[in-house]
Amino acid sequence: MPSKKYYSVFKGRNTGIFTSWEECEEQIKGFSGALYKSFKTREEAEVALELTEQNFMISTEQEEVKQQKTKTKIFPAKELIMDSVCVDASCLGNPGYVEYRGIDTATRKVIFHKSPMPNGTNNLGEFLAIVHALAHLNNQGRDIPIYSDSETAILWVKNKNVRTKLNRSTDNEEIFNLVDRALKWLENNEYSNPILKWNTVSWGEIPADFGRK
Repeated sequence: MPSKKYYSVFKGRNTGIFTSWEECEEQIKGFSGALYKSFKTREEAEVALELTEQNFMISTEQEEVKQQKTKTKIFPAKELIMDSVCVDASCLGNPGYVEYRGIDTATRKVIFHKSPMPNGTNNLGEFLAIVHALAHLNNQGRDIPIYSDSETAILWVKNKNVRTKLNRSTDNEEIFNLVDRALKWLENNEYSNPILKWNTVSWGEIPADFGRK
């Protein structure tokens, strides 16, 4: 009879100690960046989990450094491809009412527009705009580029991870529900659309800009 194992889930849908692989798998399967380890005794599992919690701040700092390194690799696009979609968001306040939209780069036609949502941030709106464009183009079977002028939002999409400091509350339930859906979409779908940084210096404001600066 195989010996019993204990599973410490350090990062997953729920963290903690689980006594079966089935329970552990529920927490980590399909979860981006999931971390877990099996142990022969519960005591070992508890010690590992406690040490991980104590080192949480260090791990967070390391992740921020990793994102900063990734960020240095994102440069403004050199070529403007007209057969594309550009997106942008507007936030009145910080936090404040957030809306976003997608525009056909060539025709300047509005493809989609999300009405204002309370108690959000511009970065969240920029992130949602990119994912909305990805889902829209995916449904049409089109792999044309998407332009955004937000380096942060592009990183969040590429990393499938939103690193906002805004706390979730009843006031911003709408925008966070959309963020949850967007992250789930990124986990469950493949796309080949290039996500490019709009070259504001060379091309001026992105066409999807709301003109409220």
